Formats: sequence, structure tokens, C-alpha cells
Amino acid sequence: MAKKKTAGKKSDRFKKGMKLLERMGREELMREQKETFPDLYDITVENLFGDIWTRPHLSLRDRQLITLAAGVALARTSGNHSHYHSALHIGISEDEIRELILHVGHYAGWPVIGLALRQFNKVRKIDAENRKRGKPKNVDQLSADWER
Repeated sequence: MAKKKTAGKKSDRFKKGMKLLERMGREELMREQKETFPDLYDITVENLFGDIWTRPHLSLRDRQLITLAAGVALARTSGNHSHYHSALHIGISEDEIRELILHVGHYAGWPVIGLALRQFNKVRKIDAENRKRGKPKNVDQLSADWER
């Protein structure tokens, strides 16, 4: 029988995952998941970000580039926006992201380039607007803007 967690007490894996999400500027980007399916949220933070994203053999930068490449290649209509945002947040340049899109497009198929550029440009535009305002939009508004 599985051991039940004590309400409010988070595992070390969860804390490690949250620390990484904060570093990526993503600590609030899964709010909908947290509100509608808290168990899935905890599993995502613990397993995906606390275990997988923090393994020792690849840097955070490497993992972000790989994740972006996979999202571009699979032509994901959602999810890529938050990874473009994270990539910029951790210091991956716009030129590097554009080069990634170009490179992946030649292997995954030309049409993925158009979708990837539209998504990336949307994130760039929203980030620029937020910088002009001097403060970020709340997370719900960012997600809504990205998905429009």
C-alpha cells in the first residue's frame, strides 16, 4: 500500500523541482494543473522537474534546448510558449532559439518552422510589452496571451 503524504508537507524531490522551476521563471506557470489536479501537479514537480530536469549529465541550458527542439519537431500547439519563456529567462538568446527552429525544421519538416516562429514571436511580443509596463502580467494572463 502506498504511503500517503501528510497534507502541506512536501518531499525533498518536490522542493528540488520547485527550486528549478523558480530558476526557470516557471514557478507559477502550472497553476491550472495545480488547481484542477493537485496530485498530477505534485508528480510533475517531483518527477519531471525534481528528478529528470536535475539529473547531473546535462546542464539546464542543454535540457531546455533539447525540450524546445522536441516541442518544435512535434509541432506542439501548446506547451512550447512556456519553454520559449524559460529559455529566454535562463539566458538562451533569441538568435540561438531562431537557429534551433531553423535547424530542427530541416529535420522535422518545413511546416514546423512556421508554427514555431509564430509561437516564439508571440512570447517575444508579450515579454516586450511586459518590460515596457515595468512589471510582468500575472501567470493566468500570460498563459491566456500565449494560447491566443
